This record gives sequence, structure tokens and C-alpha cells, in this order.
Amino acid sequence: MNKTNASQHENAPLKNNQWFGFLSQLDFDIEFFEELFSRDETSVEVTRVLAELVAKKGLLERAVALDRHVVSLLPTDAIAHYNLACSLARAGCPQEAIRGLSQAILLGYDDLRHLEVDPDLDSLRNHPDFQNLLDED
Repeated sequence: MNKTNASQHENAPLKNNQWFGFLSQLDFDIEFFEELFSRDETSVEVTRVLAELVAKKGLLERAVALDRHVVSLLPTDAIAHYNLACSLARAGCPQEAIRGLSQAILLGYDDLRHLEVDPDLDSLRNHPDFQNLLDED
């Protein structure tokens, strides 16, 4: 490749890899899992990973929507309810988050030590209903 060709190659627009070099790894992962989710909204694994990624990015409304979707797919899964409660707490919905935690516990969630220190639930720490929930168990 001569200098002219090399220069043209360096300045050539990216075709199928528009993301390369422009997106953070988190943004790339979100786009990747959004594409997978759009192809199969019944995949619990894809939905859970996508919910975690968007929550990490701070897209809390999207995280809540995805966690609600997981609960709709797995209505008796304690972890699904716990994750939804965490997203709701981060999104500023304390009453609904506490209801979700109560449901998770009723369905068998029993890692109360984690519940007491989970940073996703920090906004609930001083809420009387959260304290009551901890006292009940």
C-alpha cells in the first residue's frame, strides 16, 4: 500500500462498524443487548443482562421497564421481584420498591444480609416500611 492509498484507507468511513472507537464498552454492550432483545423479548437471560447494563448506565426508567418485563415472564421468581424492587428504589419509587421487596421475600428471597447492605436500596434505608420489613424477618 503506497502513501496515497494508506491515507485514503485511514480516512475511509466505517461501514458496518460505525460504533468502533466511538462508543464506550458499556454503550456497545447496551446496543448489542438491545438488538438481541428486539429479536427475542422472551429471553429472560438477555432481558436480565440488558436491565443490569441500563441500570449501570443510569437509565433507570428503562431498567424498571425491563425488570417489570422479567417479572411478567417469571411471576413467581423471587430474584426477579428483588431486582425490580432495586430498580424502583433507584428510580425514586419507594412504596412500590418496598412492595416488590415484600413480594420477593414471600416468594422465597432469603438473603437478608444482602438486602441490608445493597447500595441499590440506599434510598429506602430510613423509610419506616423498609425498617418494618427488616424487623418482620
